[in-house]
Amino acid sequence: MDALDLDLVAALQYAPRAPISALAEVLGSSPSTAGRRLQRLQAQRLLRVVGQLDWSLVSDTHPRHVWLHAVPGRSVEVARQLSHEPEIQLVAVSSGRADVYCVAHPTSRRRAVELLTDGIPSVEGVRSTQSDLVLQPVTRADAWALDRLPAERLEALLPHRIHVPETRTGAAGGLSADETGVVRLLHADARIGSGDVAREVGVSQSTAYRLVQSLLERGLVRPRVEVEPEQLGMRLEVVLSLTVRPGSIPLVADRLAAHPSARYVSVVAGDVSVIHHGAFEDEHALGRFITEDLAGMPGVTDVRSSVLLDVLRRYWIERDEGLLGDARLPFPKDSPG
Repeated sequence: MDALDLDLVAALQYAPRAPISALAEVLGSSPSTAGRRLQRLQAQRLLRVVGQLDWSLVSDTHPRHVWLHAVPGRSVEVARQLSHEPEIQLVAVSSGRADVYCVAHPTSRRRAVELLTDGIPSVEGVRSTQSDLVLQPVTRADAWALDRLPAERLEALLPHRIHVPETRTGAAGGLSADETGVVRLLHADARIGSGDVAREVGVSQSTAYRLVQSLLERGLVRPRVEVEPEQLGMRLEVVLSLTVRPGSIPLVADRLAAHPSARYVSVVAGDVSVIHHGAFEDEHALGRFITEDLAGMPGVTDVRSSVLLDVLRRYWIERDEGLLGDARLPFPKDSPG
């Protein structure tokens, strides 16, 4: 990606549903140029704007970070098998804490027991597994953004920012059939317009607009830019597992979430206390983070690193050497039928 492409990515990360005219104003280009750039990035499978679903739409339980040790020489095969499982939202070949790292989001608490005690351990080539239960996400991937555009350039996008409530209590009352249809469309393309939604769902355009706005404003769907960090110059992706004294966990988690590398930070129950999934420019940047940033955080007593060597799936979207494939959307748990 060249500089204009990266500026476009940064603008989309700030306001994923902003119209082309507003994006063009931020980029200092014509709407036709901005539109062509976006179409090219999408056609080349480098970028997608997807809808990140609230957990309550997927399951009545929280995700698990799962660490697998494989039979020597079988790590890639194990990761590929896991990438076909519908409840595995992320899977990568890794080095360090484990041979394969994945994030599982079981559809129910009962299913979580089956998946963790039988489903994943029985994958051919797996020697052992260990999992950490996510207690609280401190920051999620939809908040991760390139620090490229100054505030004054982003002003044109302010009217198109979506206010997402900081806390939610779940999808009270479930979803209607029309809402479920809109969720599916937004997951595949979070920039979809109300006209296209109306045609796909079979409702009026005004109804489609209200449905989309309701889902977005309630935080049930969060638009996010899906692009591999390596395409943005972040060539090193690492999952850091931190042991933290209980009284320091909130402070450490908040500081990690504010760090520019943070793709996803969560407080967990398991062998460790906090997990920091970060993207770094190179090994030197990671070294500074560990020896300077982490060293200055009180209460951190141990750090274990897992370098992601090859990401095969991220947020249910298949990956092939950085190119984005098809999304395998988990069925919203409240969908009719």
